[in-house]
Amino acid sequence: MEPFLEEFFPDVHRKMKSAHQNEYCRFDSQLLTLFTSSLYLAALVSSLFASTITRVFGRKWSMFLGGFTFFVGSAFNGFAQNIAMLLIGRILLGFGVGFANQSVPVYLSEMAPPNLRGAFNNGFQVAIIFGIVVATIINYFTAQLKGNIGWRISLGLACVPAMMIMIGALILPDTPNSLIERGFTDKAKQMLQSIRGTNEVDEEFQDLTDASEESKQVKHPWKNILLPRYRPQLIITCFIPFFQQLTGINVITFYAPVLFQTLGFGSKASLLSAMVTGIIELLCTFVSVFTVDRFGRRVLFLQGGIQMLISQIAIGVMIGVKFGTVGTGNIGKTDANLIVALICIYVAGFAWSWGPLGWLVPSEISPLEIRSAAQAINVAVNMFFTFLVAQLFLTMLCHMKFGLFFFFAVFVFIMTIFIYLMLPETKNVPIEEMNRVWKAHWFWGRFIPDEAVGVSAAEMQQKSV
Repeated sequence: MEPFLEEFFPDVHRKMKSAHQNEYCRFDSQLLTLFTSSLYLAALVSSLFASTITRVFGRKWSMFLGGFTFFVGSAFNGFAQNIAMLLIGRILLGFGVGFANQSVPVYLSEMAPPNLRGAFNNGFQVAIIFGIVVATIINYFTAQLKGNIGWRISLGLACVPAMMIMIGALILPDTPNSLIERGFTDKAKQMLQSIRGTNEVDEEFQDLTDASEESKQVKHPWKNILLPRYRPQLIITCFIPFFQQLTGINVITFYAPVLFQTLGFGSKASLLSAMVTGIIELLCTFVSVFTVDRFGRRVLFLQGGIQMLISQIAIGVMIGVKFGTVGTGNIGKTDANLIVALICIYVAGFAWSWGPLGWLVPSEISPLEIRSAAQAINVAVNMFFTFLVAQLFLTMLCHMKFGLFFFFAVFVFIMTIFIYLMLPETKNVPIEEMNRVWKAHWFWGRFIPDEAVGVSAAEMQQKSV
């Protein structure tokens, strides 16, 4: 929004208005990107503390703390008078995101029955995309308000979802896993009976109790996650969020209005285009919700990767043809609409694959004794590379030009091969029995001791065959 840029980023505003400005470099500003990316650096730091709070005090109180810091941060941003207040508010928002991203996927994985765990957990991504769409709609309408009131309403309204998180965390029960972990065994069994809708939960409850007893023998989850027997979980937990951010999706999510303005759209048209892509992403995320437990994780990962790869290359070619390396030129309405369509195809591929599955798979593959630490690593890696992409994108666009899309396409190709070779199918597998999946894998099986799955090596080999 121009009043926002005039108030806090006047240099960017002057550059944006320049008639002779290189289109690739119109918004290149380290201060502007710091405003965006500081949230994710704060989320990275807070996620490391959140794992301890999630384990000691339960999942719901970690969510509550996330909502509270998010509320305070949004108030700072809405009333900001200078860059310092903006950055403080953004950092507080980051702490809220770190706590929520650490606790919510774990909460969902532990509460859901195994055959619906994918759909439940993908609801997390649906909520994220729904929030992005709502935010984009709010931005579109508040941008039409005169003066400084528009951007203040836009930033300040983040208080609303923050209050929803706090109220929800107070109302929601804690998970049976967390209750057992903290010694409330009877309450945990009652909770399991309640959420499963039956009293016949003895077998599942025993699995949870056994897993908890085993986890209590692990005094140092951060140290133990480095042991060879947890090598599959550690590698997958690191690489999936790494690849998720290097799909280039946050280029679209964070800077869609900037990107569309670079392509020749006006400010209102760019916000409208960003809103359209957000709605496409929301609708396509529902595809994952309804198919992930039927077709599995691998199929969606592989199909989405191929779709993103093709559309990214096509976008890069079109932008290269229209703007070349000098960044000057005009783009016609037909070509501009085609680029938007290609971006929507790319977003759709991400929305039913790497978007929701990037949170689902890391949250479901780790045993209880390392689960909080593994999820903290997942969030930390995710936030670190989100921070890098957010901080460097505008500078990379300025220097790499249309080649930036080919840069991300290379990573999409690599990560699709990685999934094909290294990720076993985990649909309908109870979390407590996930070691059986790793033991049967052609590569990871060598790291899993026989006693971890409760069967002999020969029997495991026979099952894998």
